[in-house]
Amino acid sequence: MTAADLAIVAGLVFVWGMLSARLESFDMTAPIVFTAAGVLLTHGPLTSLGITPGPELVKVLAEATLALVLFSDASRIGLRQLRPDLGLCLRLLGIGLPLSIGLGTLAAFILPGVGMSWLALLVGAALAPTDAALGAAVMVNPAVPDRIRRVLNIESGLNDGIATPVVLVAIAGASIAEHVGDTGPGKAVAELAVGLLVGVVAGGGGGRLIKLGRDHGWVADGFAGAAVLGLALCCYATSVALDGNGFIAAFTGGLAFTAAGGPAAKLVPFVEETGALLSLLVWLIFGVIAVVPAMEALTWQTALYAVLSLTVVRMLPVALALTGTRLGRPAVLFVGWFGPRGLASVVFGLLALEDLNGPMAQPAVTAIAFTVLLSVLAHGLSADPLAKRYGPRLATPQGPPAGPSTSVPPAEIPERRLIRHTVNRLGE
Repeated sequence: MTAADLAIVAGLVFVWGMLSARLESFDMTAPIVFTAAGVLLTHGPLTSLGITPGPELVKVLAEATLALVLFSDASRIGLRQLRPDLGLCLRLLGIGLPLSIGLGTLAAFILPGVGMSWLALLVGAALAPTDAALGAAVMVNPAVPDRIRRVLNIESGLNDGIATPVVLVAIAGASIAEHVGDTGPGKAVAELAVGLLVGVVAGGGGGRLIKLGRDHGWVADGFAGAAVLGLALCCYATSVALDGNGFIAAFTGGLAFTAAGGPAAKLVPFVEETGALLSLLVWLIFGVIAVVPAMEALTWQTALYAVLSLTVVRMLPVALALTGTRLGRPAVLFVGWFGPRGLASVVFGLLALEDLNGPMAQPAVTAIAFTVLLSVLAHGLSADPLAKRYGPRLATPQGPPAGPSTSVPPAEIPERRLIRHTVNRLGE
């Protein structure tokens, strides 16, 4: 990246920071703005000012962003948040997510150029995780019941980490099938095991040490957040150095950090803010390198798959998973629709593009890119109107009252990716 590129990117981040609240009031979310900026800077009237990120920069940025997102998401989800709706969360993650991956994999065989099961699995798994931040208006609208917002938030916080090993095994299988890599599914599983072990040891040990240091006054307030950021990156880098999977290490590290660190989990916002900044750059790169090629390679099968992915592939598994929960049809449909595809899917697509050769990966990457683009527009623009119109109709049975001493506030929305100000609005 040249100095001119850096100046353009920094200017865009500054302008977004100055106008973000105003733009989001018009449903102009960060993914919409930065994706559009990436397209305009490389394929529109501003092409002469365009940025040209190198492949290595794209890979490093994508991997660092996903690692921080996985760590912060996992560390944000504690037992206190899960307890009120544990059954619903387990249904969505244990039944709905696998069904979405399976249905998305089967549907992917309609895509031209996706002739092998590994590529179909890659598409199905990469597009299964959801991103609640793309439906920010839903997550901050008090008309939508707290229970619905909490379930959507917890689901999106955990499903990208659960889908990650499936995506990585699919990429490894596809690379071996086409003789473009030396990491097969067996080795990928071994890497996942190493990542799991590193995450538990590093995340749990680090969380315990930070808690001990704060209890004894060893940690300066100005550097406490930086310590957690270093721990998140340490989980990832240590696993990679040991030939393990860094993403699984980051995710399990976040879970272990919260479990062992307790109050230290309040330091995670520093990691989230860093991840949020990096996510803006990922959306910009998405607009630079993925949108126009996806539109040029678009076929009716790809367009059909994108529509199916956002509707049937998401909504049918959700409906099956929530059968018998007494949520009511409007609430089930609402939860099914607000399953936006966002940052995790973009990063998975970028990783596939880097790890597989271009011609083989292109059909899968095109399907992922177009589906995400459609989701950014459809969910970003529909979130506020649907939340206002249908939110009051979504009152759901809450089960036995928890009692005054065990009431749980709405789950916090991760500050990463898009919408730091919405966390404050939730707390009002």
